[in-house]
Amino acid sequence: MNLTAEQQPEAIHMIAIDNTIISEYLLEKKFVCDLSACKGACCVAGDSGAPLDKEELELLDKVYPVVKPYMNKKGIKAVEKHGTYVLDGDGDYTTTLVSEGAECAFVIFDENNTAKCAIEQAFRDGKTDWQKPISCHLYPVRITKYKDYDAVNYHQWEVCKPACECGKKLNVPVYKFLREPLIRKYGEDWFKQLELADKVRH
Repeated sequence: MNLTAEQQPEAIHMIAIDNTIISEYLLEKKFVCDLSACKGACCVAGDSGAPLDKEELELLDKVYPVVKPYMNKKGIKAVEKHGTYVLDGDGDYTTTLVSEGAECAFVIFDENNTAKCAIEQAFRDGKTDWQKPISCHLYPVRITKYKDYDAVNYHQWEVCKPACECGKKLNVPVYKFLREPLIRKYGEDWFKQLELADKVRH
C-alpha cells in the first residue's frame, strides 16, 4: 500500500550494482514480518493500493479469473466496478481498493483476522505461476525507476514496527529477509553482489 505521507530515510551510503543504486539501510536495518502482531496491516492501511509495474497490469487481468474464487464479496465487487487496477492520485498504477481508505481488493482475512493475499493463495495452490505484485513481495523495499537506474530504498512505516522489533531479535537484515523477492526482481548474481557488499562492510 502507498502511504499518505511517505518518509524515506536519507541514506548516507549507497551501493551501486549493475543498473541499481541501493540504500545501505537494506544492510543495516533489521526486519522480519510478524503477522501475528501486525495482522498484515500493510495490505490494509494507506490511501491507495499496491504499486504496479506496467507489465504487471496485463498479468493481473490474466490471473483474475483464477484468483476470483479466493476473494471476498467486497473485493470482487470493487474489481467488477473499477477493474483490477486503477490510476492513483499520483498518476501511478495500483491495485484497486475495496473502497477509499480501505484494504486492497485482493485482501482476504483468515480466522485470526490477519490480512492475506488472494493472488498469493492461488499461487500456492498451483492455480497461477505469478505469485503477487513485486512491490508487495519486496516490501519494505521500494523501487523508484529512473532513466538509467533503479533506486532501491528501505521504506519505514509505523505499522511495521513489530517487524523491526522481530528483525532485531533475530538479527536479520532487510536484504536477507527479502532474499527471494530481490532475486525474483534482479537475479541471483545481483543478490550475491549485495551479499559481498555486506561482507565488505564488516
